[in-house]
Amino acid sequence: MDKILLIFTLTYAVIALGQPPLFRIDRAGAAIIGAGLMILTGSISEGDAYTAIDYKTLITLFGMMIVVANLRLSGFFNIIMGFIINRINNPKTFLKLLIVISGILSAFFVNDTVCLMFTPFLLLVCKNLDLNPKPFLIALCMSSNIGSVATLTGNPQNIIIGNAGNLSYSNFFFKMFPVSLMGFFILYLTLLFIYRQDLKKDIAIKTSFKIRYNKALTIKSLIVISLVILFFMMGLPMELVALGAGCFLLITRRIKPEKIYSLIDFRLLVFFIGLFIIIKSLEFSSIAMDILNRVGKLTISNLWFLTIVSGILSNIVSNVPAVLIMKSFLSNGSEIHWLILALSSTFAGNLTILGSIANIIVVEAASHRVKISFWEYTKVGFFVTLLTIFFGILILLWENKFF
Repeated sequence: MDKILLIFTLTYAVIALGQPPLFRIDRAGAAIIGAGLMILTGSISEGDAYTAIDYKTLITLFGMMIVVANLRLSGFFNIIMGFIINRINNPKTFLKLLIVISGILSAFFVNDTVCLMFTPFLLLVCKNLDLNPKPFLIALCMSSNIGSVATLTGNPQNIIIGNAGNLSYSNFFFKMFPVSLMGFFILYLTLLFIYRQDLKKDIAIKTSFKIRYNKALTIKSLIVISLVILFFMMGLPMELVALGAGCFLLITRRIKPEKIYSLIDFRLLVFFIGLFIIIKSLEFSSIAMDILNRVGKLTISNLWFLTIVSGILSNIVSNVPAVLIMKSFLSNGSEIHWLILALSSTFAGNLTILGSIANIIVVEAASHRVKISFWEYTKVGFFVTLLTIFFGILILLWENKFF
């Protein structure tokens, strides 16, 4: 086998498994080892490895991580949770509010963060109201994924797609936001049907939730994020806007810098660097390029084939690595191809617990109180994934006047 293809296959096998037998290697480590082997074996030169790294994506992610870290420290998410609690009068209302609010927040503040903040809150509320937490935890997982598809900064794969396809933030939002709304509706109806007995229960006890927040930091962070979204919509470079916002928020008298740094996912940034180099190396493999060209022609000529390949691949190796592979197929693709890739790779993450990092965060964080089995999650995820992808593609085709 071609050495480039061999290194690529072994690396992606470790990424798919999460951790190989006998070795303690995580996904970030696998990406760095794979990239290192590509350079050490001469599969890619040092110069090509440097140019392979998509600095725009890394800078955008890093800047947005600083912005979201400030929001977390300010107590902004506590305010949102208090807003939800004050409006709970029955389980169905609770479910609706959770899906819509967590979904919209995920579009602008990165879905992993929303899941991390909301999981302990849901466990507390469900315990005090004597509700089965499973439908609400599953709703959090899936609504965060569905909501994140609405913007180019909603999740890491969308940032990659936006830079690769040279997509407009505002145009992407106006085309994908209706897709997210449709997804919220399908998710709510699916959970309402599967957990109909749990959601019929009366709420007899009111819960209490102490809202703690730093008013000055909250206002400052919200002003900055509002300006960030405005500048994105105006078409200013995302990496410069995100970096500028991050730099501004680091100028503070109240928050120690190490508190901000501790909330930045440096492993994800390292993971991306490794993947960029590995994927670039494929261009120097004649066998790999032949495969990419063949698949690329099929994905460009058949939009449904693109959807299926992206969806399957996203569940095998996760959506970010899948998008980096698929990006190579779509170098000659139009806007509709990039939109479908964003939709299918993100919505496919709802199929199983392992489909996205957001799912794993929720299930693991709640595991000390409630166990959500692989099959219980999948029985909801199967219908939600199938229906959201199918109707989402129809919406995109209609928006782009394919029928």
